[in-house]
Amino acid sequence: MFSWMSKDDSRKSPEICETVLEGLKKVYKSKLLPLETAYQFHDFHSPQLDDPDFDAKPMILLVGQYSTGKTTFIKYLLERDFPGIRIGPEPTTDRFIAVMYDEKEGIIPGNALVVDPKKQFRPLSRFGNSFLNRLQCSLVNSPVLKGISIVDTPGILSGEKQRVDRGYDFTGVLEWFAERVDRIILLFDAHKLDISDEFRRAIEALKGHDDKIRIVLNKADMVDHQQLMRVYGALMWSLGKVLQTPEVARVYIGSFWDKPLRYDANKRLFEDEEQDLFKDLQSLPRNAALRKLNDLIKRARLAKVHAYIITALRKDMPSMFGKDAKKKELIKHLDTIYDQIQREHQISPGDFPDIKKMKETLQHQDFTKFQPLKPRLLEVVDKMLSDDIAKLMAQIPVEELTTEAKAPVSGGAFTKVEDDDNPFGYMKGEGINAGHGESDWIVAKDRYKVDAIFKELGPVDGKISGAAARQEMIKSKLPNSVLAKIWRLSDVDDDGFLDEDEFALAMYLIKLKVDGHDLPQQLPEHLVPPSKRDS
Repeated sequence: MFSWMSKDDSRKSPEICETVLEGLKKVYKSKLLPLETAYQFHDFHSPQLDDPDFDAKPMILLVGQYSTGKTTFIKYLLERDFPGIRIGPEPTTDRFIAVMYDEKEGIIPGNALVVDPKKQFRPLSRFGNSFLNRLQCSLVNSPVLKGISIVDTPGILSGEKQRVDRGYDFTGVLEWFAERVDRIILLFDAHKLDISDEFRRAIEALKGHDDKIRIVLNKADMVDHQQLMRVYGALMWSLGKVLQTPEVARVYIGSFWDKPLRYDANKRLFEDEEQDLFKDLQSLPRNAALRKLNDLIKRARLAKVHAYIITALRKDMPSMFGKDAKKKELIKHLDTIYDQIQREHQISPGDFPDIKKMKETLQHQDFTKFQPLKPRLLEVVDKMLSDDIAKLMAQIPVEELTTEAKAPVSGGAFTKVEDDDNPFGYMKGEGINAGHGESDWIVAKDRYKVDAIFKELGPVDGKISGAAARQEMIKSKLPNSVLAKIWRLSDVDDDGFLDEDEFALAMYLIKLKVDGHDLPQQLPEHLVPPSKRDS
């Protein structure tokens, strides 16, 4: 008997592995893979997972119609070209390009890429030479790619062009990537919101991975602010018909390139949206283990349902005559089998595979070779989900705190996210960051307005008490909780009194808050009165 079927092994508590990914490898190979192999899971749904699938860096998949700026988006993130880049208004990218990190730059053709045991692309060989001739890996020495990898896809066609046969299973390749990537970015052009039939099929291929999808309305500077409002509404209407989800999709609006903006009225909006998107992408390395754990759970649930379907089909097959006729009948009434399994095992309808795709795959299978139900295999997977996965889940927060590899993505365009030293950095020159990097104390610019008020409050030895300051501060009509925070930030000496500089700082913070800006948890160095910076 195999070791995983040992009764003694089932009584052992789950092992604590050095890393979550190592633990995922072990439980997959020892507990889930036997179930998949027994019921031909890999022929129906997804190829077997190998070590590179677990070890790979987080991947971002870019999908969109031609000329929506997918390749330019990658160039914008990296702040440089990459080998094999082609940009133009016509469909220029006709291949899948995996942009990955390497100190030695170059291009790896598809046929060589899928035989590399260190990379996760080996299962793509099943899509044939026609696809492999349109697959490549671009190796780039960029700090951004130390944390993530990016996959550029062929521009999806529209009109007459979409009727041209690509020569390979385009949606099948998208499905394969969708299962393995951490983010799927759908790019739309503000001038081209129509969703072609091929684009609709591509989006449908991404179903089941809604949590990974982010939508970008690119080239938004090409329309003015009034047109942009209408374009956004039209995009949401189009997406609602295709995605068919009750939740409103998150759409990031911007122009991801380094050229001058045609209409800059929405420049601040574009900056805010860019920062939100970049922070989401920066979090991918930190959340990679959790994403892979989540995907393994989904895979295990699907493998269990698949086992029930296969055994149900096997059970109803005759032993001697009429096998072909019975096979056709079972495939025709597969929905009835789904309903029966759902009732018998209390399984959610959302856990079942797509019935149309399942019927197509079953046409080419020999039902007599299907295995009968093996409860022991299912018990092992159930125990994996209840015990091993729970243990690994508990390890994730600890690993996030101790592993340097979980640092956020940096370099390229991501340096703008938290650039403290550049006056053109995000939100520099406004709000609490106003005056950052200047030699003069920014508060001093409004000093003349508050000096007279300070003297009216009757300072003693150059300071006023909290009670004296209160009567002026409450005129702002801010809540007491906010005023208490402003007092704490302004009382630099922490002596319960405010001198002339500290009072000016308090009035400055009140104005910021009234104007709608957030207050910091700690006072930034550039707002500390110059006379108190040494202390």
